[in-house]
Amino acid sequence: MAGLYIHIPFCKQACSYCDFYFLTRQQLREPFLEALSEEIYSYKETRYTSEPVTSIYLGGGTPSLLNESQLSGIFKVLHDVFDLQPVEVTMELNPDDVTAEYLSMIRSLGVDRASMGVQSFHEEILSFMHRAHSRDEALAALELLRKTDFPSFTADLIYGNPGQTLQMLEADLLQLLQFNPPHISAYSLTVEPKTRLGKQVDLGRIKPTDDEEVAAHFDLVQTVLSDAGILQYEVSNFSKPGKEAVHNSNYWTHQNYLGFGPSAHSFWWGENEAKRWKNRPDIKHYIDKAPKESVEELELLDMKTLAEERIMLGLRTVKGISAEDLKQKYNFQFSEKQKNWIELQSEKKMLRFENGHLKLTPAGLKISDLLVVDLLSRGS
Repeated sequence: MAGLYIHIPFCKQACSYCDFYFLTRQQLREPFLEALSEEIYSYKETRYTSEPVTSIYLGGGTPSLLNESQLSGIFKVLHDVFDLQPVEVTMELNPDDVTAEYLSMIRSLGVDRASMGVQSFHEEILSFMHRAHSRDEALAALELLRKTDFPSFTADLIYGNPGQTLQMLEADLLQLLQFNPPHISAYSLTVEPKTRLGKQVDLGRIKPTDDEEVAAHFDLVQTVLSDAGILQYEVSNFSKPGKEAVHNSNYWTHQNYLGFGPSAHSFWWGENEAKRWKNRPDIKHYIDKAPKESVEELELLDMKTLAEERIMLGLRTVKGISAEDLKQKYNFQFSEKQKNWIELQSEKKMLRFENGHLKLTPAGLKISDLLVVDLLSRGS
């Protein structure tokens, strides 16, 4: 099994852009942890525990709000239920929660990769995002990761913010590179409905950055990180060779995974189909009802749907997709219309087909979503 995802839905405050499920009421933390244990134990001695676990990811929300007792309780339950053989255990950290003692504690529990939500080193951008941490806290947290020789870490940056200049973005990138990060995730600011940012845009109080400027930001991110030896391997992810994210990469290749906690997703292969399900994003329901009753959506995916999803995910990566893999695993072959389209886009230098692999060029990666939709629309 590729992995386990644990959703910790608590945050100190709401970031303006975030549409993940979270809440700021900390008094529900202990009841949530009891329900989480119940959900995990409900899988004991089922077919879902027959495969060894190769990665664990604690996300949120803000997992770093949990203390040693709470975290050790989660890992104990996981050990009781699953055959844990992880090559990567990632935990998301907010910079303002990081101390040398906290890093030592999570390391003792088996966490070997920290995911730090830096987003920016400019105070005005952090304020615009409504982040809980300051520039100085981010710098101090990164310095601690370096000083304590934490096995690995990744840091998030967000570009395309209103008022963010190329000079500001370059300063953020160069500042982060001073800490020699093995991995960086760089995301374009997305305006999601029902978020604080989405409401401000709807009211006309904030004007999103135009597409051309966002594209220039993306070009700068690619250039600066590439020059530093941190190479793009997926649209939003960059790493030193060999430091690619194992857990997220397994999502993109349709490996089995289980998600625990409100709003968490799971995916599991059957014969000639797979199923995906999602827990209801409602902590009160999760706590009050049996967690196994929290499944809100169950989707059966046939081979055609899976193949198209694999193409969509694969073309977001530098490796691309294997035509032989599509044929063997999904019983899928490109139609004549699709083959003609691929040939045309190859002439336009948007993609290339070589050694049986279809992959987008750097220019194609910039508009990967558009190209994928165009390709799939030409299916038979």
